[in-house]
Amino acid sequence: MKSVKLYFSLLVSALMLSMSAQAQDVEAAAEQLAEAATELAVESVEAATAAVEVAAEQLAAETAEVESQPAVAKSTQGRDNTDIDAEFSVGKAVGDFVEQSGFKGFAKDWRFAVMILISFVLLYLAIVKKFEPLLLMPIAFGMLLTNLPGADMFHSEFFAGGHVHWDNFALGSAGLLDYLYLGVKLGIYPCLIFIGVGAMTDFGPLIANPKSLLLGAAAQIGIFATFLGALVLGFNYWEAGSIGIIGGADGPTAIYLTSKLAPHLLGPIAVAAYSYMALVPVIQPPIMKLLTTDKERKIEMKQLRTVSQREKIIFPIVITVIIAILLPSAAPLIGCLMLGNLMKECGVTERLSKTVQNELMNIVTIFLGISVGATTTADAFLNWQTLGILLLGVIAFSFGSASGVILAKIMNLFSKEKINPLIGSAGVSAVPMAARVSQTVGQQYNPGNFLLMHAMGPNVAGVIGSAVAAGILLAFLPI
Repeated sequence: MKSVKLYFSLLVSALMLSMSAQAQDVEAAAEQLAEAATELAVESVEAATAAVEVAAEQLAAETAEVESQPAVAKSTQGRDNTDIDAEFSVGKAVGDFVEQSGFKGFAKDWRFAVMILISFVLLYLAIVKKFEPLLLMPIAFGMLLTNLPGADMFHSEFFAGGHVHWDNFALGSAGLLDYLYLGVKLGIYPCLIFIGVGAMTDFGPLIANPKSLLLGAAAQIGIFATFLGALVLGFNYWEAGSIGIIGGADGPTAIYLTSKLAPHLLGPIAVAAYSYMALVPVIQPPIMKLLTTDKERKIEMKQLRTVSQREKIIFPIVITVIIAILLPSAAPLIGCLMLGNLMKECGVTERLSKTVQNELMNIVTIFLGISVGATTTADAFLNWQTLGILLLGVIAFSFGSASGVILAKIMNLFSKEKINPLIGSAGVSAVPMAARVSQTVGQQYNPGNFLLMHAMGPNVAGVIGSAVAAGILLAFLPI
């Protein structure tokens, strides 16, 4: 309405200008015409600005509405061939093939080739040298798959910041290894592995000789000593905790803890943990011999008492309740470990026990190994941090082995029944390899000495100890 009045004022002023005969009237009419034109121009600018603001608000509202709707994967349903046929040419097809092939990826980033060569080395160690082949071989092959240029089987950005970015999965852009890695990221595979480990573990030697629990606990000193060493080298608390757990010589526990605290280090830590577990017969004997005398190595221990089935049934239940109440963060690992053991010992779930020892254990081991190998990308593996992890890993393992031996020597100062210090090195969780090393070294000095069952006590105690150590780190390091 105001605009109409302004236009009318302009019209009247123009008529006055044209009809007036006097100069004064002409000047007055001209001034009125100029004022009306200025006011009309200002109002037009204000109206245009208001219209732009309204349009911007509508666009923002429509954009927010679109973003709030769930992502929909792209589909080819209903499309025809005309868009491809119209642009097809042999030269273009060959060019597209070369562009999409992995050869161009090698040209862009030479590190792909290096990582594939490393995977070949790990495959050689697993297959030919038999270094923890059940897990090292799947890890090596997962490393091979994730470093094939253009395969897009694993995307580390889907798990950036320690979180699962589910929107990428909704878009259908995830690869096979992305889906398998969810079992690691959500803590499923390590817990399932622990059920199988529990079903294959005999806690009888530990129940028969409760003192061996102290040796298993002492071996965890390597975890916390390495934690401090990693802090000195510049790693943060979460990274240091993940590196320290290597000293427990327990692969599933190392993977479980690292996936929570420092998932970007999962690949190097898993490779280090399983490599050192495979090197138990190489690493431990020099440490055991260095810390003991010939007389101590020849100590013969009395035969363990027979443990009743009732004790074996009560033990996993009591341990689960005590540890879960004292340290709730360790409940998933300890609970699964003891569940598997109860299946084995109760005598009424034999079929379940066999399933978790064989089929479940084998399937989860495959998925776990491939998923962990998928995280060993060039960015995560080819750096100075990886060298530091490998160095700290062997230090952690050595400290753990030495701590058990030293505690056994200290216990002998106050005990009438002497303990062969060699079984202290079995306090690490490498079951039953560490116990076999104690037996082998002991028989080198006393062929009639049988330490295997005695060493199994601290060995299975180490499994519990490493899970408890992981729970402590989870409790004190907020995620």
